[in-house]
Amino acid sequence: MSHAQDISAGKTHIGIEFGSTRIKAVLIGADFTPLASGVFDWENRLQDGFWTYSADDIITGLQTCFADLMRNTEQTYGVRLTRTAGLGISAMMHGYLAFDGSDKLLVPFRTWRNTTTSPAADALTEAFSFNIPQRWSIAHLYQAILNQEAHVSEIRFLTTLAGYVHFLLTGKRVLGIGDASGMFPINPETRSYDQNMIGIFGTLTKDTAFQQHLTDILPEIVPAGCPAGTLTAEGAALLDPTGVFQPGIPLCPPEGDAQTGMAATNSVRPGTGNVSAGTSIFAMTVLERNLSAVYREIDIVTTPDGYPTAMVHCNNCSSDLDAWVAMFSGFLQACGGEVPKPQLYDLLYQLAAEGDPDCGGILSYNYIAGEQITGVRNGVPLLMRPADAKLNIRNLMRSQVYACFATLKIGMDILTQEERVLISRICAHGGLFKTPTASQPFLAAALGADVVLMESAGEGGAWGIALLTAFMTREDRSQSLADFLQNRVFAGKTGVSVSPRKEDIDGLEKYMTAYRKGLAAERAAAGE
Repeated sequence: MSHAQDISAGKTHIGIEFGSTRIKAVLIGADFTPLASGVFDWENRLQDGFWTYSADDIITGLQTCFADLMRNTEQTYGVRLTRTAGLGISAMMHGYLAFDGSDKLLVPFRTWRNTTTSPAADALTEAFSFNIPQRWSIAHLYQAILNQEAHVSEIRFLTTLAGYVHFLLTGKRVLGIGDASGMFPINPETRSYDQNMIGIFGTLTKDTAFQQHLTDILPEIVPAGCPAGTLTAEGAALLDPTGVFQPGIPLCPPEGDAQTGMAATNSVRPGTGNVSAGTSIFAMTVLERNLSAVYREIDIVTTPDGYPTAMVHCNNCSSDLDAWVAMFSGFLQACGGEVPKPQLYDLLYQLAAEGDPDCGGILSYNYIAGEQITGVRNGVPLLMRPADAKLNIRNLMRSQVYACFATLKIGMDILTQEERVLISRICAHGGLFKTPTASQPFLAAALGADVVLMESAGEGGAWGIALLTAFMTREDRSQSLADFLQNRVFAGKTGVSVSPRKEDIDGLEKYMTAYRKGLAAERAAAGE
């Protein structure tokens, strides 16, 4: 069938992902090829001490990106998008969305970017003997309890952004196991919330205003490949107020952006790994054995089908680099010239590739937000150099790209050097790799592993959740997710691989030695 016939017959799948700076909807054909997309740009804001997005922005973004998808589909194929075989929602993991018994949002959405839960995260990590990052939903909840916030006694439902949007469309309070693993620890044997830790949490909160049972307020976990509800009439009207798109469509379990990135890079099988780089950066390594110790720098989450995964998550990646690019763009405009944004990025990345391997002594700290891995609570971007540094545009831009990977390297070095986890090949995706000239070889040097970019690397998590939706409607119900991706989606696709170069490794190691020493100045600048 042609793509237009696929669309008319409803043999397509749709994935929608709420990223940090963009909401994206992707329509894929029966052959898993992206056919059309729609986007909505948005930004989080700091409100009353918390990074947040408003509920109105969530709805507006959903409707706008979906309308853009419908418009682009009709313009490209001459067919109206009225139905599809399946739909899936993905979003930034973690964070805090708490509702009362009337489904009223009790406090504004607290995103993964917040670093306000250190006391709670530390206490829970000690009590559970399991690393609880500041981003996780349970850390946000316990911190609200410790702060004696008035709303905690009213909580009847706690979820993530993906779970919230899925609830709006289906009325189902559910999550995929990967996104759920960023709310509360998962027992790998039962593939459900760890009941022992739930008991410990109950003991910790026994004499507080929070008297609910945690199991009652957490979303139900739905296994990958199983339907997680259908698009209701109200959900369809919310998604498409024009009434063209029809209800009754099955939805797959809502997932986190880390899990959709794993699907989008064919990295769900034990021994595989991937890096996603955009506003934040994180590396996912599917474990073949349990780690020997608890590390605050390494989170244990799961694949979309429940396999334990080591996650090194850094709050900061490309935002400071983007700010420098915007400054250079403004300078060009002040000089009477103008370079299109994609071309300017290409040029600056090329200049970064020509810089000295150690950036000539220039250090960049890209901390727009705080960073748990390096113990920096408040974000303060910082540029430092000794008096004899080689300050030029090439070294400055190379330092900016290095900064995107520096904190990730600190966490990954623990995994590879202390735990001896062998990483020979990493798949990369996300906005930082749209121009791979500098980013791909520099990441290879940071990880000491080959870095592969698939042709689909730029499609990101929206394509990944569309693939998970297609997995839900597969004909062979006995087929595992790993086999479905390997044999159906990625068969014959190898991507472009870059191996680490010695000069980059040596230069980056010199940079990292200075970077670690300079963290004291970064903490001081942040008032810590």
